[in-house]
Amino acid sequence: MSVVFQNSSGWVLDALPLINGSYQRCVRIGKGGSSLLKCSFKSQYFQTSKNYYCQSPTAALAGGKADVLQATDQQSKKRKRKRSELNQGEVDSQAFHQRVRSVILEGTKSLVASAQSCGYLNGDADAEKEALPAPECGLAALCEMAKELPPVDDEELKEHAQLLITDGSCTPNIDLFTQVTEHNSDCGAVVPLMGREYVIPPHTAFLLSDFTRMKPLIDYEKKFDLIVMDPPWENKSVKRSRRYGSLPSSQLKRLPIPQLTSPNCLVVTWVTNRPSHLRFVCDELYPHWNVQVVAKWFWVKVTTLGQFVFPLDSQHKKPYETLVLGRYHPSASPSTSEMKEVLIEDNRLIVSVPSALHSHKPSLSEVLKPYIRPGAECLELFARSLQPGWTSWGNEVLKFQHSSYFTLTPADDSADTSKEEAPDGPSAAPALSLPPHHYVN
Repeated sequence: MSVVFQNSSGWVLDALPLINGSYQRCVRIGKGGSSLLKCSFKSQYFQTSKNYYCQSPTAALAGGKADVLQATDQQSKKRKRKRSELNQGEVDSQAFHQRVRSVILEGTKSLVASAQSCGYLNGDADAEKEALPAPECGLAALCEMAKELPPVDDEELKEHAQLLITDGSCTPNIDLFTQVTEHNSDCGAVVPLMGREYVIPPHTAFLLSDFTRMKPLIDYEKKFDLIVMDPPWENKSVKRSRRYGSLPSSQLKRLPIPQLTSPNCLVVTWVTNRPSHLRFVCDELYPHWNVQVVAKWFWVKVTTLGQFVFPLDSQHKKPYETLVLGRYHPSASPSTSEMKEVLIEDNRLIVSVPSALHSHKPSLSEVLKPYIRPGAECLELFARSLQPGWTSWGNEVLKFQHSSYFTLTPADDSADTSKEEAPDGPSAAPALSLPPHHYVN
């Protein structure tokens, strides 16, 4: 379980148990055969014990646990801009913040206090976070390269999905770019793909592509009851860092949501704190898809001591992000049974320690479960990792499945794996290259 505590304000999540729950038993597929492993995502990525505004955790705790969520007036003043005039975007941002401030503050206080009483968010203030390398992700570049290859004729494809593993080994000449790939086993798999090793959860499906190659996902012929998306929003920080390519808001309308959704599908979008992005989703994007906004939730990022990672009133960065939840209703009126909905409460909070990896969002599968039907088909768009039971799409869909993010140890019940070692880090990995294609000699 990843839900540590839940009340009327929302949930406190521990991301690691949900990630690791699928990897207690994995099979490593290699040229020399297979071996059993246990895989776990490295916990060091979730050890943010100090906030980013250099407040002493000891000083913060001196006034009691209720005070750890508050930034001092001096710290807030340090981050205020010297110039007094704000542009319209900044004015709108402040107005939105003032509307939700009490919801964020009071709700987080309640959830953190309850979690701490359960023994969670009482982390060691003096713990040193180990610096972990992040492998370079060349998946987006591979998608660009794949677009230069000739398109596959639908008649050439016998099936619209391919199995990752067949006859106990990785499917030869697997094509990740023009077909959905399925891993239908009950256990995870550590497999070589494109010259690197990736950890794949059980019962998952994925497509590695960008906007121009989404047809295989449509041809997959699944209708989804839940769609979660984390678009690469345009902003100055992304442009400066060049960590990933961004996408103009208007381009999101090209997503074929109506072709992927079942009636009453729940659509959830991660939105930055830029007011123009929030207005676009609510006033343009969702109406374009016949999706009705039903609630706005907030992801609140805290340290392992329960502090906001940024001051709540910071004008630079806020310690929360917004989620817009909506229901898809096709233009044709569905039957009464199809129209049944579970009421979604507004202004709920998801409190968790964020990953140190940029854009590594917590899974929403457990908190959204009450609002979708049992056995629902779930899809993540712009995904950078995989989830068991989900279909995932994006040009970096395997990014956080790279084996260097995991600790791999031999399974106790495998006599063959005593000599098995964890894979080398990213520096030892071969250069990325396009996999053999069925239409390439």
